[in-house]
Amino acid sequence: MIPILAIAGTTLGEAIRRKVLLIILLIGLGLLIVTPGLQQLSPRQANTVVIAFGLGVIQMVGALVAVVLTISLIPQEIERRTIYTILAKPVQRHQFLIGKFLGSVATILVLMAMMTVVFILVFYFAPGQEKQLPPNLWQGPTLFFLQMVILAAVAMFFSTFVSPLVNFFLSFGVYVVGNLANPLFESLASGRGVSEIARVGAVLIHYVLPNFANYNVQNPIINPESVVGSPQVYVIQVLLYAVVYTSILLLGSVLIFDRREV
Repeated sequence: MIPILAIAGTTLGEAIRRKVLLIILLIGLGLLIVTPGLQQLSPRQANTVVIAFGLGVIQMVGALVAVVLTISLIPQEIERRTIYTILAKPVQRHQFLIGKFLGSVATILVLMAMMTVVFILVFYFAPGQEKQLPPNLWQGPTLFFLQMVILAAVAMFFSTFVSPLVNFFLSFGVYVVGNLANPLFESLASGRGVSEIARVGAVLIHYVLPNFANYNVQNPIINPESVVGSPQVYVIQVLLYAVVYTSILLLGSVLIFDRREV
């Protein structure tokens, strides 16, 4: 456990100093700071517009950080040959990979928490803004973080056998399809005149790809009347889903990385 935590801490320290992540963070913070100005676009629903945009910025920046950071962790260590120094010590390959993953997750957590705090401060201190945040606002950043943990696990899995550029498009492709698959599956499953091949294909995509749509909760937050069931139970369910899916992806990553020549 100690080698894993040491690698995770080192990964977090290196990631925070990376210029590309700082640029993504600064762009996100800049968008959050100008968010209150959007209330002019819809004065009657200023609160809704500002909250929806702020949550969207946090989600977008989280996705960029998760993919851009994770796709280069393993290839970068191999290219710099620092992996040989690390693996020459009493560190197993699975410890190295899990430590890298936990470091990337910690980085995502720090950056998303920072953006959430800035969003709340901007919301309350911006002049002319209606000072009323929904009590269930915490669900948005929390579920977005779980979404990014799965996305980081997807990028980590691909990083064990494809190049960073291919990994970038693969990971974002899975993210986009994973967000759209659930509505598409429901449409095909209930639609009339849908061929059996299309129905089977939709079922396969639904169960193989991670269902990122489970973590998109903007509508229940900005429209409290649309909440269905218990929010606490729902959060626990999607938390378990994230744990199971991430564990499967990490297991696959370890199995591939153990057999890879570096």
